[in-house]
Amino acid sequence: MSVLSNPKLLEKYLSLPQNGGVQVEYVWIDGFNNLRCKTRTVYKVPKSAADLPEWNYDGSSTGQAEGHDSDVLIQPVAMFADPFRGGNNKIVLCETFNPDGTPHKTNYRNACKKIMDAHANSKPWFGLEQEYSLFDPETEKPYGWPKHGFPEAQGKYYCGVGAGKIFGRDIVEAHYRACLYAGIKISGVNAEVAPGQFEFQVGPCEGIEAGDHLWAARYLLERVSEDFGIQVSIHPKPVKGDWNGAGCHTNFSTLEMRQEGGIRAIERAIKNMSKRHMEHIAVYGEDNDQRLTGRHETGHINTFNYGVANRGASIRIPRHVGKEGKGYLEDRRPASNIDPYRVTGIIVESTFWPKK
Repeated sequence: MSVLSNPKLLEKYLSLPQNGGVQVEYVWIDGFNNLRCKTRTVYKVPKSAADLPEWNYDGSSTGQAEGHDSDVLIQPVAMFADPFRGGNNKIVLCETFNPDGTPHKTNYRNACKKIMDAHANSKPWFGLEQEYSLFDPETEKPYGWPKHGFPEAQGKYYCGVGAGKIFGRDIVEAHYRACLYAGIKISGVNAEVAPGQFEFQVGPCEGIEAGDHLWAARYLLERVSEDFGIQVSIHPKPVKGDWNGAGCHTNFSTLEMRQEGGIRAIERAIKNMSKRHMEHIAVYGEDNDQRLTGRHETGHINTFNYGVANRGASIRIPRHVGKEGKGYLEDRRPASNIDPYRVTGIIVESTFWPKK
C-alpha cells in the first residue's frame, strides 16, 4: 500500500512563514542498512553540520539497541540543502554513537573516516554508480511490468527512449533535480538493462565525501519515490531469472594513478585487491552471490580477474585508461545495497596494503 503526496494541499502549509525557525532533518543509517530520519527546530541558520547539536533516538525500534537501554546518539557530520522544504531548511547525515560516546557497531563511517584521513595525501577519488529498481506496491512487481506475466526480454530498455521502454522517468528527473538543489555531487543518470531499473552516479568525490553523498542521494530517492507512491529496491537481484541484477560499480583513483605512468599504480592496487578478494566480497553487499554469477555482465563471486574494457571482470580498466596509461579502475564487484563507507574504506586500505 502507498499514499500519494498531495502537493497542492501541502503547499498551503509549506508557504507559511517559519518565524525564524529552521527545520533540520536528521538522517541516519539503522541496524538493517536502511535510512531513518526525524526533524528538529533550530533558531539559527547552520553554516555546517558542526553548528548543529547532538541528538538521540530509540535504538530498540531500529535494530540498534535493547529496550532497557535504548538511547542511541546521533551527531551531524554532513549537511545539505533541503529540496522538499526549501528556504534555509537543511538535511544532515549523522553518525551513530553509544551512550558512552563510542561509535555504534553499525557506524561504518567512523572507521572509514580514519582510513581516509590516514591516506589524505594520496587524494583518493571515487565515482559510485548506484543501480536501483522501482517497484509498484500494488502489484509487488517492478514499475511498468504487466500485472500478469513478464515484459519483453532485455535489450530495448538500456538508455531507452519512449513509451513501453521507460517506466518512471518522472521519478528519475525529480530525484536528479533534488540532488542538484541539495548540493549532492550527482554526475548523471540513465535507464538500465532491466525494465524499471535505473542508475545514478555520484562523484567524483574525495575521501569520506563519497559515502556521504551516496547515502544522501539514496535518502532523496526514497523521499521522491514516496511522493509518487512508488517503492525503491536496491537489492542486487530484485527479480529472479534472466534479468540483470543491480550493482554499485565503484570507480577509484589516487593522485598517482591520475598522473603520467599511473597505470603502474593501478595495476599495483589491483594486485593488492586480488590477494584480499574474499575480504572485499564480505563487505560488498548482502545476497551478492545472487548477482555475481558470471552472467549478466558480472564475474563469478569466487573468482578474481581483471582486464581492459571487460565488463565480465571483477575489476575493469577502461579502454581509454589502458591507452593513455593513467586514470582510474572500476571495481565491478560491489552490490547495489552496499554500505559505501565499508567499500570505499577497504579499497583504500587494500591499495596501500600491507601496512608499513
